[in-house]
Amino acid sequence: MRSLIVALLCLAAVPARAEGFAIRDLTAVAGEAKAALGEGFVARAEPQRLTLMCPGCEGAPMIDLLLGRQADGTEERVRAGRTSLAQLEAICRSRSPDCRLSALSVAPAVGWVSAYTAGSGAGATAVILRDGDLLTIRALAGSPAAASRQVDVLARAVAPRIVGR
Repeated sequence: MRSLIVALLCLAAVPARAEGFAIRDLTAVAGEAKAALGEGFVARAEPQRLTLMCPGCEGAPMIDLLLGRQADGTEERVRAGRTSLAQLEAICRSRSPDCRLSALSVAPAVGWVSAYTAGSGAGATAVILRDGDLLTIRALAGSPAAASRQVDVLARAVAPRIVGR
């Protein structure tokens, strides 16, 4: 009994660990994502990747949600203000001169959305980081507005559930 009490006291002294995302299996949000995007979308769900597309929709949008890890310090630098959205946009513009970046409200995570041309179409990508967990929402469509709209819808509809509180 005495060793059990000592073990419990040791555990109580351990600082709280980072939790990361609340959901780590995208099959859990596939139905929600499909419903949020609307009529005509089809989905293929795997634990780490959810692909949605609508061949009959204007611009034939295709969207991927991907779960991964990014522990390179970006999240900490953004949280601390050492890396600003303007700096992230400059990096994006070095790859695509028309790239635009905006903040994404996903507390307690941090995130941003970039919009850019992609061949004859356009793309938009949301990057969401929490405790090293990474959610990427990437859309390709016929126009910048269509690609951005798909990312915005999913960032509002399913990202909060994935991120958690």
